[in-house]
Amino acid sequence: MPITGYISMSYKIVADSCCELPEQLKNDSRFELVPLTLIVGEDYEKQDDESFNQREFLDAVAACPKCPKSACPSPERYMEAYKSEAEHIYAVTLSSQLSGSYNSAVLGKNLYHDTYGDKDIYVVDSRSASCGETQLVYRIMELEEAGLSFDEITEKIGQYVKELHTYFVLETLETLRKNGRLSRVKALVASTLNIKPLMAGDNGSIVQLGQGIGMKKALAKLVDTAVRDVKASAYPENDRRLMISHCNNPEAADSVRRGIEEKLRVREVVIMDTAGISSMYASDGGVVVTL
Repeated sequence: MPITGYISMSYKIVADSCCELPEQLKNDSRFELVPLTLIVGEDYEKQDDESFNQREFLDAVAACPKCPKSACPSPERYMEAYKSEAEHIYAVTLSSQLSGSYNSAVLGKNLYHDTYGDKDIYVVDSRSASCGETQLVYRIMELEEAGLSFDEITEKIGQYVKELHTYFVLETLETLRKNGRLSRVKALVASTLNIKPLMAGDNGSIVQLGQGIGMKKALAKLVDTAVRDVKASAYPENDRRLMISHCNNPEAADSVRRGIEEKLRVREVVIMDTAGISSMYASDGGVVVTL
């Protein structure tokens, strides 16, 4: 179902700024991105909004010995986003294992109810990030346009989160090293041998599934793993969207697209460049894939 035909105004979808939106949805009043704050060292602190400059941010990260950080939106900021004439409000956040954004969105919902009374507000922990959140935005939009009730939609979205697969390959391990997820020795060896890890989301946390010598082999492993997981799932491949977000690496994104489309019959492909928070996690050259 193409997204361009959506016209209902009975709902609003709020997402934190780790979610990438395609250009045709960015100025649509049914959607609002609530920005996190990006922090690099002592000199760089900016809102992850439409003013985000990816090149400037990546250069700041490369020049700083400290790990980049983020600060989640306040509950009050989420409460403001929930103010709408729409009957149904949905909030989609990056994994609660990676950020406090989900908890803040829930507190914002409680503040809204305490201040303004009852309203249908559903906050969903994506257990993912980046285009994983975009997948949920599309699914909510689709279910709303199909005329399902609020309760039916929340039930289906809760199940959909469990069916969603997230994978990513990193060009550099520096951010992982800086934040303590990787030892200095392992990072040095990986850099010297050009080892690229294949990572995945596991119930909202990050796990390593494997690795490849060089980006090309790591991406091939990603394609094989994604295809295998989708084939083993009860959720049909022809009802899945392939979404790819890349950090300054369109060639890698297109390589993944071609590899997966050769083996799976997906309903649609969406490729996007990473926004601020996603760029922090993916690092320069990283690729995030969700199915």
